[in-house]
Amino acid sequence: MTEGTISPEAEGDTLTRLEQEGEIAADYLEGLLDIADLDGDIDMDVEADRAAVSIISDASGRDLQKLVGRDGEVLEALQELTRLAVHRETGDRSRLMLDIAGFRAKKRTELSDLGAKAAADVKSSGEPVKLQPMTPFERKVVHDAVKAAGLRSESEGEEPQRFVVVLPA
Repeated sequence: MTEGTISPEAEGDTLTRLEQEGEIAADYLEGLLDIADLDGDIDMDVEADRAAVSIISDASGRDLQKLVGRDGEVLEALQELTRLAVHRETGDRSRLMLDIAGFRAKKRTELSDLGAKAAADVKSSGEPVKLQPMTPFERKVVHDAVKAAGLRSESEGEEPQRFVVVLPA
């Protein structure tokens, strides 16, 4: 095996660890849904080397909107609480991603479009474009979209006013 590659055993261990994180998170979130008397199904996956857990609704999803909050504020807080619950059980810091009622998936699509549009604007004008302040998740999605468009970007500023600047080639 060459340096820098992951053995199949180690890769399996990582997958098992991420699956364990997902299971712990799902149990925690099921308890939360029961306490809040909300209906929702929990879906677990592993995406981009992190556990991904989604709460999806059978019905209209209006009840789950309470767990998303304004601009995803409640979702962000629940994600942090869920990460803490995983940390308490495993002793390891978790990078788990939580989505509720498809909010984060929809946001990812909107942010990818924003990053691609900003990249197109920079390509046509040759001038850097500064975007509005964003959360770390939002900035990551925009950075990925800009990179896919063949340009580079940087984050500037201090939290919570940190923002993305798309730079000319």
